[in-house]
Amino acid sequence: MYKKILVPVDLSAPEKADKALKKAEALLDHGGQIALLNVVEDLPGYLAIDLPVDLIENAINDARTKLTDLKKKSAFVGPVEIRSGAPAREILAAAEDLKADLIIIASHTPDFSNYFIGATADRVVRHAKCSVLVDR
Repeated sequence: MYKKILVPVDLSAPEKADKALKKAEALLDHGGQIALLNVVEDLPGYLAIDLPVDLIENAINDARTKLTDLKKKSAFVGPVEIRSGAPAREILAAAEDLKADLIIIASHTPDFSNYFIGATADRVVRHAKCSVLVDR
């Protein structure tokens, strides 16, 4: 099946993270590895002025704690990574950096503008150089 699976995690939906991790375990080759990723979105400058200085730092620390807890649920999880920026761009960059051969990404409840699978998942599917499994 797959040697290196990247599972981007939206920490606002932990049940989807657990489900994606289980799918990754089922699709993993013997000796393969799962990498967990969370992307903390940058704030536009006009918003950052009115928010606490350590907001992004706190979000990164919270993400690290939650990903470490998720990692404990599987013996197959290797690297845990937190990136900052646009989610789709950072997911694609992490997949290339890790040489992932599969990305398992959860979709979310769409609005009209991204009705089928969601903006981030849609961008990842269209631009990934490896296979992508969208978990509904």
